[in-house]
Amino acid sequence: MSIEILTLLFFGSLLFFLILGLPLTFVLGGVSVIFLYFTWGFDSFYMVATQIWGTMESFTLVAIPLFVFMAMVLERTGVAKDLYRMMHLWFGGLRGGLAIGTLVICAVFAAMVGISGAAVVAMGTIALPSMLERGYDRKMALGVINTGGGWGILIPPSILMILYALITGVSVGQMFAAGIMPGILLMVLTVIYILVRSTLQPHLAPALPPEERGTWPEKFQALKSVILPIGVVFMVLGSIIGGITTPTEAAAMGVLGSLISAAVYRQFKWSILQEAAIRTFKLTGMIMWILFAAHAFSAAYQSMGAQDLIEGLMQHIPGGPWGIIIAMMVIVFILAMVLDPVGIMLITLPVFMPIVKSLGFDPIWFGILFVINMEIGYKTPPFGFNLFYLKGVVPPGITMKDIYTSVVPFVMIEILAIAIIMVFPKIATWLPGVFF
Repeated sequence: MSIEILTLLFFGSLLFFLILGLPLTFVLGGVSVIFLYFTWGFDSFYMVATQIWGTMESFTLVAIPLFVFMAMVLERTGVAKDLYRMMHLWFGGLRGGLAIGTLVICAVFAAMVGISGAAVVAMGTIALPSMLERGYDRKMALGVINTGGGWGILIPPSILMILYALITGVSVGQMFAAGIMPGILLMVLTVIYILVRSTLQPHLAPALPPEERGTWPEKFQALKSVILPIGVVFMVLGSIIGGITTPTEAAAMGVLGSLISAAVYRQFKWSILQEAAIRTFKLTGMIMWILFAAHAFSAAYQSMGAQDLIEGLMQHIPGGPWGIIIAMMVIVFILAMVLDPVGIMLITLPVFMPIVKSLGFDPIWFGILFVINMEIGYKTPPFGFNLFYLKGVVPPGITMKDIYTSVVPFVMIEILAIAIIMVFPKIATWLPGVFF
């Protein structure tokens, strides 16, 4: 059977079972195993088993449950509430100040937990009612929380970066270092947008009245709330960048920091630890199946020889190598509207990475572009996870339409950030070169 027909059957089968509503991980793994059997026979399963065994022996894999457990504990400590009080006092006097403060808190949370939903739920519960009560435009407030919450997968530590590294074979430490400058770039661009918009249209994000801005003693007293978060960030990122620990060992440092935070906030309870552990077991089990599906898909796709077909098709895209990279970004952007980020990684990375490397592009740089695109996917309709996280905590008067439309300008900002990083790749590659 020709490679063209095999490719149509392969992806057609994936699409058929996905339309039936079956979980993507099991569809991808199951269809891949079936095609492996009919193209290479039973012996091909040994190839998948060997690849999975090699992954299971990876010391890096231990970081995933540790970072998940850290995030689950930090969600329940009360750190977010104290941070918001501090930002309320320090930034409230500015037009758009509460929105900017919320973004800063989201960035701090991103540097602590490594997942997207934690900051969205925390800020949706704490910051959104506060902004709405003080006359903020609902779309501005919703958009800020949505975009800031997505930074958890870009600003290290990031579980999605760990999965990218495992699938593509790049260094986790280099991916973490590469995410710092783009994360800062996104924050700066978003803050500039809020300042400009609130200056031109003051009614969208008014400054707090003088009586709510707090006295200087109150402001300095509130600064104590940043000590623990900075300590956790320093324990994780500082230990990696300083060469004291590997990313996996740094995850253990992060767990220690989260437990210390829980004790300081008097939330160190058996019920919290038990719930965090159970959720960690569930997520880790899901990730193991994801890795199995990734290896099965990669083996099946390579065994069919479809890689040559895809590379041949890519050569016909106008614009040369840059045209191919832009086409990949567009494909990922469209997929992110309908699939979860991990599923997109499973489908696209085994196909894209050999092409990226053959074109001479840095896989770390491409990984940052890819992760920012995944971040956009977390907040784009119809299936962005952050949209539904936020819907679960917003006041009754806010509709799903409000949440959907609120993200439009912030998605444009992130697309602008991708363009800037494409034009100036050193934004993503400079720190990995310095530290590694």
